[in-house]
Amino acid sequence: MADKDDGSKGSARPETKVVHLGRKPFEHHGFVNPPVYRGSTILYETLDALNSRTQPYTYGRRATPTTRALEEAITELEGGAATILTSSGLGAVSTALLAFVSAGDHILITDSAYQPGRTFADKMLKRLGVEITYYDPGIGAGVAELFRPNTRLILVESPGSQTFEMQDIPAIAAEAHKRDIWVLADNTWATPLYCKPLALGADVSIQAATKYIVGHADAMLGAVVANARAARLIDHAKEALGTCPGSEETYLGLRGLRTLDVRLERHQKSALAVAQWLANRAEVDRVLYPPLPSDPGHALWKRDFTGASGLFTAVLNPVSKKALAAFLDGLKLFGMGYSWGGYESLVVPFDPTSYRTATKWTGPGPALRFHVGLEAVEDLIRDLDDGFTRLKAASS
Repeated sequence: MADKDDGSKGSARPETKVVHLGRKPFEHHGFVNPPVYRGSTILYETLDALNSRTQPYTYGRRATPTTRALEEAITELEGGAATILTSSGLGAVSTALLAFVSAGDHILITDSAYQPGRTFADKMLKRLGVEITYYDPGIGAGVAELFRPNTRLILVESPGSQTFEMQDIPAIAAEAHKRDIWVLADNTWATPLYCKPLALGADVSIQAATKYIVGHADAMLGAVVANARAARLIDHAKEALGTCPGSEETYLGLRGLRTLDVRLERHQKSALAVAQWLANRAEVDRVLYPPLPSDPGHALWKRDFTGASGLFTAVLNPVSKKALAAFLDGLKLFGMGYSWGGYESLVVPFDPTSYRTATKWTGPGPALRFHVGLEAVEDLIRDLDDGFTRLKAASS
């Protein structure tokens, strides 16, 4: 079992690790899942124990057996030294940034970053005296030209939110580390199973665990994984900010982790089929999905990733708002809603022109971000095909 020498660490394959990591059944009367520990106060048996604070658990906000189980599992999957959990993906981004920056620092953020994280930088970090430069995600080693004497960190996201640009993380990290600049990477799209940013040179890997780790659209959760040199800083940020996840949400993260491998395999297979089908539609200008050989970032994806998730974008040819509404409003299997990573298929239209500053978004028609869930591909394609029939009728 998981608390014996079960091979869940070291050379074990990822699909074995997600089943066994963080589980110690015989510490919990043989139950295969760690129990949910709810609570704030943890008692100390003696005054010496209270003063020394050497017992494993000291206060509910700091850690519980439930949170520690998930932290240990994610740390091992990412190949890191330590993990802290937060109450959301945005909480993970903001906590990670605050762990490293001070007033007067300059930071670099990819122009394709998760928009709420970008909003945090613009509305909070700038107010606290941090300078921000957004950069072209395709810049690679050229990022060094943007360094200033006070540049403190680089936030990368590969592929980028919504528009799926791939970034050359090893090249960026190599230039950054010449100047002792921290590299933070958002790894939500690929998860630790399909990409390991720390192995590519990043110091920190960020997860919106709400997405694929939870996997069932029923909990909010974030994770920040650090290498050895960054671990102390994220731990200090956790303590200073008082960030912690809910007990139930952490348990749902552990529950979702156990099936992450099989769910991702299905998401990837189905998304590739739907993306290829969309790419051949006359109504579609292009599909942005790195696993497709036609995608500009395909070579980088193939070099640095071992798989793909179910999220991609299709850019339509010009179409009226009425026709777009006819397409979207009548879909039966693709719900319109934010977030992704759950079992269900989703679609949302978006337009990044209002917040891109370093690059210019160009698309002949509206862009649609799809998350392909666990439904049968044939049913999903039929739903989309019916949608295009409605679109055509509304356009005539």
